[in-house]
Amino acid sequence: MAITAQDIEDLIRASFPQAQITVEGNDGQHFAAQVIDASFKGMNRVAQQRAVYAALKGKMDGSAGELHALALTTRAPD
Repeated sequence: MAITAQDIEDLIRASFPQAQITVEGNDGQHFAAQVIDASFKGMNRVAQQRAVYAALKGKMDGSAGELHALALTTRAPD
């Protein structure tokens, strides 16, 4: 079963309940997400993105991953 933008948002929201999250894409494999969360303050972009990928709980792992591609933008709120 293909993963949906809502599925991705729900996974991210579980780890970042106060975040502003936007997920776009509707082909079941390629998505773009923006995650803005206060917990990112003081973290470099790589650490922020690793935290979000960890929230996806293996959905992008290997060739059997449900999620093929995710363009990810992260930042702390202004």
